[in-house]
Amino acid sequence: MDKDPREVASMFDAVARRYDLTNTVLSLGQDRAWRRATRAALRIGPGDNVLDLAAGTAVSTVELAKSGAWCVACDFSVGMLTAGAGRPVPKVAGDATHLPFDDAVFDAVTISFGLRNVVDHVGGLREMARVTKPGGRLVVSEFSTPTVPVFSYVYKEYLMRALPAMARVVSSDPESYEYLAESIRAWPDQQTLARQIADAGWSNVRWRNLTGGIVALHAAVKN
Repeated sequence: MDKDPREVASMFDAVARRYDLTNTVLSLGQDRAWRRATRAALRIGPGDNVLDLAAGTAVSTVELAKSGAWCVACDFSVGMLTAGAGRPVPKVAGDATHLPFDDAVFDAVTISFGLRNVVDHVGGLREMARVTKPGGRLVVSEFSTPTVPVFSYVYKEYLMRALPAMARVVSSDPESYEYLAESIRAWPDQQTLARQIADAGWSNVRWRNLTGGIVALHAAVKN
């Protein structure tokens, strides 16, 4: 899919007002469990500096900060960051392909449900490696390919039919969710994404499926 960064940022600006509510409804409440699983997989704690990329309204950053680590939310949608202005974590506007941070400053970096929206997601993974210390950790939480064929078919039908319909009820910009559904369908499967992460300079890449493979957590270490 063609992804003009300005158009994608504008789309997220448009959905920002009711983004968190929409996510909870469309995921049938699973989004909270996925955030907790991401924090556990990242293995962070007091003394760690953590970058939460594509953080949106910073709800994911607040979850990460429960570990005691210092966590910063970064997103290219100023509207999303503004919608989360009341959340007590630092926020920075930034593009995943040109991060506004020095080399090797973070102990860990994570991106949840945002990598597929990066115009060059492999380049974004390289940029994440650049700002991470040697031995630092990466966790990518992203929609993926369900592992049971029948379930996979039902899930894809949900994406293309039910998701846009539900978004029309709860979202502030339901048309955007048609793009989001297409972007999930077009996304690489677990094994393909693991290879791309390795190609971007990360080692020890592995993944764990959540909710039958609807979501996959990919973890890796900076070379």
